Amino acid sequence: MAVTRERWNEKGPTATWACTNMLDLINLLTRFDAMKVVTYTHARNALKSILDTVVRDADVAIISRRDAEGDAVVMSLDHYNSLMETLHLLSTPANAEALARAIRQDQAGEAQPRTLIDADGA
Repeated sequence: MAVTRERWNEKGPTATWACTNMLDLINLLTRFDAMKVVTYTHARNALKSILDTVVRDADVAIISRRDAEGDAVVMSLDHYNSLMETLHLLSTPANAEALARAIRQDQAGEAQPRTLIDADGA
């Protein structure tokens, strides 16, 4: 399965990134240059459109403010939950290494399908 992400401006897509494994996906999700940056005024005037876009595209929007109050990030709840799950899975070195090893095996064609075990024992 491949995941793609596009960078857009007012005229349409300007760049596209694709990934086929988890490490590429993590890199894709954390590319700051692919995020849409809007001013506070624009966000206030186009909030529905911004929310629709981040939900539809699994993207994020950065709302920048003039003063030193700091910028904010808007993303869908699904996108946020996905990032939190990824952080959790990579939070221990042993688990991160196991996932990286599995990705390397898959890329080398060494992955083998397995039958899932029913937790209820049926």
